[in-house]
Amino acid sequence: MAPDPWFSTYDSTCQIAQEIAEKIQQRNQYERKGEKTPKLTVTIRALLQNLKEKIALLKDLLLRAVSTHQITQLEGDRRQNLLDDLVTRERLLLASFKNEGAEPDLIRSSLMKEEAKRGARNPWLFEEPEETRGLGFDEIRQQQQRIIQEQDAGLDALSSIISRQKQMGQEIGNELDEQN
Repeated sequence: MAPDPWFSTYDSTCQIAQEIAEKIQQRNQYERKGEKTPKLTVTIRALLQNLKEKIALLKDLLLRAVSTHQITQLEGDRRQNLLDDLVTRERLLLASFKNEGAEPDLIRSSLMKEEAKRGARNPWLFEEPEETRGLGFDEIRQQQQRIIQEQDAGLDALSSIISRQKQMGQEIGNELDEQN
């Protein structure tokens, strides 16, 4: 079985993102010392463009794999989550690059963590989701409770459906026994 090109592309894309983060930190260090950084800036721009192209390729490969049923829906969802994380990381890197001269703590913390080099997720590197942006702790807790109640209601409905199917299965089994 041939290796999946999606994962090799994903790994190389993560490496590019890490390289961009390192180059931005290097540029910021030089600028703090008062040195000019035109070559680094050009390199970062090229890497950001490459990152954008790789992410687009990953989206295409994922869409093709899901639509042709080469992978399961669960695997498609898992890969979509990885891709979403990459898109968020790209956005953060782009914002950091445009914020020339000021080194954001996000990039510094991602470089300091050993997990970032292994590709592990750092929850502090991601933006707050739209649905919770601007909400207080109590409002978020209420929203979570509402979601949990909706999930519980869905599970209750599923439970009743399954118990009805079990009952029907038992009745069919009884009918078969009588017929035999």
